Amino acid sequence: MNDRVEQTWRRYRRSFETYLRLEKGLAQNSVDAYLQDIRHLVDFFVEQNKEPEEVSVDELQQLLKQINDLGIAPTTQRRMISGWRIFFKMLVIEDAIKDNPADLLDLPLRPKHLPDVLSNEDIEKIQASFDLSFPDQYRNNVIIEVLYGCGLRVSELVNLKLSNIYEEEQCLQIFGKGDKERWVPINPRALEMMLTYIHTVRCHCNIKPHEEKYVFISRLGTRLSRNYVFMFLKQAVADAGIDKHVSPHSLRHSFATELVENGADLRAVQEMLGHESISTTEIYTHLTRDTLRNTIAAYHPHYKR
Repeated sequence: MNDRVEQTWRRYRRSFETYLRLEKGLAQNSVDAYLQDIRHLVDFFVEQNKEPEEVSVDELQQLLKQINDLGIAPTTQRRMISGWRIFFKMLVIEDAIKDNPADLLDLPLRPKHLPDVLSNEDIEKIQASFDLSFPDQYRNNVIIEVLYGCGLRVSELVNLKLSNIYEEEQCLQIFGKGDKERWVPINPRALEMMLTYIHTVRCHCNIKPHEEKYVFISRLGTRLSRNYVFMFLKQAVADAGIDKHVSPHSLRHSFATELVENGADLRAVQEMLGHESISTTEIYTHLTRDTLRNTIAAYHPHYKR
């Protein structure tokens, strides 16, 4: 192994971290994820004693085969390739290499796994499982309404601040991945429930210093954790007798599916969900096609032959 080659790759890795944080404006969690995505890349070419400018698409294919042999899922491979492309793009910008070899890589096929989607009836059963005389269950009922009614990520929900609620406009100011701002309409029912929680339940919480700005507060007086939302939803789904694999993200999927199946413009749905690429939003068109196919299969006589 050539020490000079290793130092070169490690130096560019540090540059990549700075690029992601300062130039791309990504949050630390996203930066860490991208750095993890290029770990195999750096280790592979250090071992091969290859400088960045010597990397070819064929060698990247070899690395990808090695990763596939390790049993890494296609979805993870797709994400890793995305990270490689951004890394080599940075090297092109810095004039370290002429062309981006990762641009020529074929992405592994996206698996056709579709998440469990909750119906409006499912949501009502979950909400009916809460005993609203308990402050924490009252709050959890509101959380379900906001997740399902606004399509928020769970991280966006737990980080929602009082200052992000625009009552007159009936909108929430959301800061998603990479701290990208978007405005999400909140329906009157969800808004009323949230404001009632704030003025009749939250106001009695013994909130710890520096936590006062957050909307949803735990018994300990701090903002809720993502894990807590996962746990209480899992319990509520079981209490409601719903036999589906459900997470907070299922509520986001259900929000988007309802919109697309009822004719919402895909670009509008993309904007509300905060998807960077329209291809991510297009999963809901597949869901819609499946619904149509199942409807035809149930009612068309030729499907029963």
